[in-house]
Amino acid sequence: MRIFSTLLVFIITAVLVGCTSGNQVNAHSLKTANRSVNRIKDRLPIEKRIEFEVSYWTLRDSINSRDEFLDTIDGKTPEELIELGKGVFQDRKTAGFKNYLQYSSWDQMITQFSQERIEQSKHLKSNRAPRNGSVLYKL
Repeated sequence: MRIFSTLLVFIITAVLVGCTSGNQVNAHSLKTANRSVNRIKDRLPIEKRIEFEVSYWTLRDSINSRDEFLDTIDGKTPEELIELGKGVFQDRKTAGFKNYLQYSSWDQMITQFSQERIEQSKHLKSNRAPRNGSVLYKL
């Protein structure tokens, strides 16, 4: 019985050590990558969330092959993913990519996206029903 309990503790420890990549993107498939990115994004400080999300979707847009995309982001930390996103932004801006020419820098683009997100959330809050149980419809 003593050997069994020691073996059980060892197995549990090994499993837990193997599962501690909580700060890295798990990109074994597109579904797990999206789930992993959402989980990581929810744990990031508010000021880094949009930058992380924009980086992910910038990379997704720039890499046409699904397998190449998954290989690129697999095991990356949020900081590494943001650096890759900044690199794609700079490459596309230099190449004259139309959507990026309006921004002077990565930080300006992120600031504008943050402002848009704030405006969207204000708009959503003003259109919500009251929380006192009654519903008033705007006819």
